[in-house]
Amino acid sequence: MKRIHYILLLCALWSLTLTAQTKTTRIQQSITTITDVLRQLDVNYVDTLNYETLTEEAINRMLAKIDPYTVYIPKKEDDNLRIMTTGMYGGIGALIMQRDSNIYVSEPYAGMPAQRNDVRAGDRIIRVDSMECYGKTNREVSDRLRGEPGTTVTLLIEREGEPQPIEKILKRQEIHIPPVTFYTTLNEPYGTEEDGKIGYVLFSEFTSGSAVALMNAIDAMIKRDHIDRLVLDLRNNGGGIIDEAIQIVGFFVDKDTEVVTTKGKTNASNRSYRTIMPPIYKDMPLVVLVNGQSASAAEIVSGSLQDLKRATIIGQRTYGKGLVQSIRPVAYDGHLKVTTAHYYLPSGRCIQAIDYSQRQKGNELKKDSTGGILPDIVITDSQKVDITYTLYRKHLSFDYATRYRSLHPSIAEPKHFTVTDDDLNDFVAFLQQKEFTYETETSRYYKDVLKMAHEEDIDSATIAMMDTVLQRLRPSFKHTIMNRSQEVKQLLGAEIVTRYYFQEGRVAYMLRDDKELKRAIEVIRNM
Repeated sequence: MKRIHYILLLCALWSLTLTAQTKTTRIQQSITTITDVLRQLDVNYVDTLNYETLTEEAINRMLAKIDPYTVYIPKKEDDNLRIMTTGMYGGIGALIMQRDSNIYVSEPYAGMPAQRNDVRAGDRIIRVDSMECYGKTNREVSDRLRGEPGTTVTLLIEREGEPQPIEKILKRQEIHIPPVTFYTTLNEPYGTEEDGKIGYVLFSEFTSGSAVALMNAIDAMIKRDHIDRLVLDLRNNGGGIIDEAIQIVGFFVDKDTEVVTTKGKTNASNRSYRTIMPPIYKDMPLVVLVNGQSASAAEIVSGSLQDLKRATIIGQRTYGKGLVQSIRPVAYDGHLKVTTAHYYLPSGRCIQAIDYSQRQKGNELKKDSTGGILPDIVITDSQKVDITYTLYRKHLSFDYATRYRSLHPSIAEPKHFTVTDDDLNDFVAFLQQKEFTYETETSRYYKDVLKMAHEEDIDSATIAMMDTVLQRLRPSFKHTIMNRSQEVKQLLGAEIVTRYYFQEGRVAYMLRDDKELKRAIEVIRNM
């Protein structure tokens, strides 16, 4: 019997050895093939080639076949790696956007060089130092704006209402994107006076030190307003560092509680993450808001708190990213951000919604409808493709806010600012000046049907009737705006408030009509 066991063991070891050897041979064959192709190109190709660009493109194409989270980061993109892990970079502190062939400032950050030097949203960037920006991409202009803290950059901008271009000389600084975007107590105008004991924190990303930032925000509200319950907003939070997520969960649950486990190919990838400190807010009632853009570390926090029955989750089903990435050094000071494991919540569930291994088999990728975190209380996301979507997509609300800012030196604070009926009428006049025409998505599709009807053997009376229907599907944009006045006012208000009070102001304004927050207040009052 022992001899049989010994023979079976030898067979198993031999099989593993053959498998390892086969894998090594396949890797060596792949490397040899790539090297030989490059050598043949070097010797025979008619023109001079940029091998660095070719290699980078080949790596990126290869990784794109695996999953969207495994990416190559060459040395020249060290800034992107730093932003990814710390939320910091050297620059002027402003978001930019490309429209047609022009680059515009879309949002300066409060307190950063751009905002302190009165660079405004809506400013068109004509030149950065000696580089003309017309025809350049977002990436090209962004690379020029970034640089070592303490160095200067010169911007030439064009502004609404100003007859001549304006030159701005900015000193770059280390830009830190704050993980806590906004926090407040939920009394008026968000709730009632009695709701002043409820704290609210919008937590935007899990970067180094973000858990401490969250703790500082909660402690500030405890000290100032004596809050005794909390709404933690993780909507649109795309995740980040897993250790920060564990630390945050540890604020609310007992020490040595398992929060998440990871399982991968190597022993280093197989880990159990447990809380390491006694809880700070163990008995504080907690509601967590999530939506379809809450992912990764945001799902670890919301999902583990749900499994541990420590919080009520409200909102929409989360994104479903149950994959863990690690950053590994590669040749010539580059890095590879590579998927190394799946993570599993305390109940044993893995919330990954897409099985990327199917891509290797040539199968169509499908999102599992059971992936992600299903909230305890689901609030239906009723976003519609209507006129507000069109106004936003075509940047018309953005352009109106740019003009509004040039005509109004100041406005009321976000909690009290309102878009009036006169403002709405002025916006309609603005759209008429822009020769805006509104066409519904239904009418776009129906036009194709009508075109097909003309090409087929459809009688003229039916076509005439169909044409009448098409005209009815093209409503007057003024009439439609008045029917949707509340939604349009909210869209305009958010854009306008952001021009004066930046990110924090936009959040403060938008929370006033936030149905998910209102539901959270109702729930937490009774906890």
